[in-house]
Amino acid sequence: MKRGLFTVETNEQLAPGTFRMVLTGDTSAITGPGQFVNIALEGKFLRRPISVCDWAEGSLTIIYKVVGKGTDQMSRMPAGTELDILTGLGNGYDLDKSGDTPLLIGGGAGIPPMFALAKKLLAQGKKPAVILGFNKAEELFLEEAFQALGMPVTVATADGSLGVKGFVTDAMPDGGYTHIYTCGPEPMLKAVYNKSVTSGQFSFEERMGCGFGACMGCTCKTKYGNKRICREGPVLEKEEIIW
Repeated sequence: MKRGLFTVETNEQLAPGTFRMVLTGDTSAITGPGQFVNIALEGKFLRRPISVCDWAEGSLTIIYKVVGKGTDQMSRMPAGTELDILTGLGNGYDLDKSGDTPLLIGGGAGIPPMFALAKKLLAQGKKPAVILGFNKAEELFLEEAFQALGMPVTVATADGSLGVKGFVTDAMPDGGYTHIYTCGPEPMLKAVYNKSVTSGQFSFEERMGCGFGACMGCTCKTKYGNKRICREGPVLEKEEIIW
């Protein structure tokens, strides 16, 4: 974990209620896809945890949905705004378990970490495919970015306005993939868990106090004992999850 000041370079709307923020600052503590950052906001007691969409030396990209006063405050930040951010938080995805043809599944706000993961897997010579889930077509984001990486992209919408009609599980193949990586709301994770035919890694969301394991507020039960989502998670192995 590392605390530092970051400067907003751009903050643009991608879809209704969904924004992409690019910041500059020290990203040396970020070690892999699936980690998150914790952002201090003026007037707010608790920091806001946001997953890492992409990063490079000196540059951080996050994509967030406006769901409350904190993220609404973020959506109105102009370029040049300085933010106090904790980086390098959480236990991310283990790429060594991917096999040759992993399947990435993201739903809504769980899509951004799939982008950094896809880039890392492709850099290793793997051949990932991704399924992106939305409620309706107007919520679509990042599809073109994934396509630009040169990987198969399938979109599912609950109302059938774009791509496969239904949920991400309706777009899941019956086999042909070597590992599952997924992030999204818990009902989606449970459905993916039940339909998947391989091992996998599931990224969970919990309300967090500190974001680095001190307060124990995001502790959950697993088959191997209690784990803190912010510290031992947010990524859990399929075999340890208790629903």
